[in-house]
Amino acid sequence: MKKREFSDRDLNRIIEMAWEDRTPFEAIKVQFDLSESQVIKVMRRNLKPSSFRLWRERAHKVSIKHLKKRNAEVNRFRCSRQSAISGNKISKRR
Repeated sequence: MKKREFSDRDLNRIIEMAWEDRTPFEAIKVQFDLSESQVIKVMRRNLKPSSFRLWRERAHKVSIKHLKKRNAEVNRFRCSRQSAISGNKISKRR
């Protein structure tokens, strides 16, 4: 698999989305075309080892990180109180 290059802004957004409990891996796939395993590799390369371990433990425990495990009542990628930003495939926080 070829290593993809991301701008600092995109890389920061990928990491932010991966840390967010409500954002499923499928949302990252839609926006950045990265599978869950590719997100894990990005996180491993860009976080300190202790931060990566904390993230992996957290992502593993949070059942809403995967759409198939998500409760049917949770039907959005973001909090309802977040405002939408134009020019992005998925609305995100300012």
